[in-house]
Amino acid sequence: MAFMCASGKHRRPGRVKRTTAQAAGIAALTTTGVIGTVSATPALAAENSVEQTGLTPVITVSDSVADRIDAQAAAQTAAAERKAAEEAARKKAAAKAEKEREAKARAAREAERKRLNAFVAPISDSYVSTGYKTGGSLWSSGAHTGIDFHAASGTEVHAVGTGTVVSTGWGGSYGNQIVIKMADGMYTQYGHLSSIGVSVGQKVTPGERIALSGATGNVTGPHLHFEARTTPEYGSDIDPVAYLRKHGVNV
Repeated sequence: MAFMCASGKHRRPGRVKRTTAQAAGIAALTTTGVIGTVSATPALAAENSVEQTGLTPVITVSDSVADRIDAQAAAQTAAAERKAAEEAARKKAAAKAEKEREAKARAAREAERKRLNAFVAPISDSYVSTGYKTGGSLWSSGAHTGIDFHAASGTEVHAVGTGTVVSTGWGGSYGNQIVIKMADGMYTQYGHLSSIGVSVGQKVTPGERIALSGATGNVTGPHLHFEARTTPEYGSDIDPVAYLRKHGVNV
């Protein structure tokens, strides 16, 4: 019996079908022991880029393509590792810079704390010309209640330490005066001033200029009268030399 195909309907099998058929043929030949060398079969040689498992074609990749894929993966891994290393280095540098800033800030605060706790002489490069408790008729109490620093009129007068101004103005025999409450609770007084440069309530720091020396009040010549007191009032004086030396001032 002859079979006829409809005109125009006959088509060549697709590649998958052909490859599958070839694989089936090879399997059959192998079973019967008749197969020869696979590579010698022209049809199989043409299809050597496709391996068949059952009826599913498996695409194989050449060594050169695999090498390129491996190289690309290695490059991506190396780039990721470089980026991670750079980020770690950046964070380390930022942390180091932050520590340095904190160290500088601490050092600055410590330096400021030391400065504010420091004491200085009320007159720079001077000396005590009249000592504490020196007797004589020049003083109404019969004795000197402070010390006198040698100073020409107009010499800068400095706050000896950190404090707050509690009194300024005329002080009778003291002439123009300033009284400051110190941070340690004591009081210091500056007398015979030619001018006053601070006001009541003002905060002062060690070495800050507060006045100019002069010869106002009961004096025989220009100088600075300096007292250390337990209260802002006259009569509560203590040894000013001992007070200054206690705070590191050599007078």
